[in-house]
Amino acid sequence: MIKKISRNTLRQKRHYRIRQSLHGTSERPRLSVYRSNKNIYAQLIDDLNGVTLASASSIKDAKAKTLTVDVAKQVGAQLAKKAQEKNIKSVVFDRSGYLYHGRVKALAEAAREAGLEF
Repeated sequence: MIKKISRNTLRQKRHYRIRQSLHGTSERPRLSVYRSNKNIYAQLIDDLNGVTLASASSIKDAKAKTLTVDVAKQVGAQLAKKAQEKNIKSVVFDRSGYLYHGRVKALAEAAREAGLEF
């Protein structure tokens, strides 16, 4: 019998492959995205020191009952604003094994429009 591998297991394999080449520093942190069914989260991480420099998520927005592309855009803009307050202009984008499509793409483009470079 063939054992079926879950989508999340395949995503985690892609994520580990991607992470072998991506490393964030304090000058150029890693923008990590996690997408669940109900929320989306983004963090700026300094991998050398093991510190999260800034974060944003859709949990704080209580009026958003469903996760949409518009909510993801708001999270991207919030994160870019927090990054600019800490004088971070350039980041390394880590999509965490998700396809660059839909909510992940909306978050990335909103962060770019708000001033982050990647």
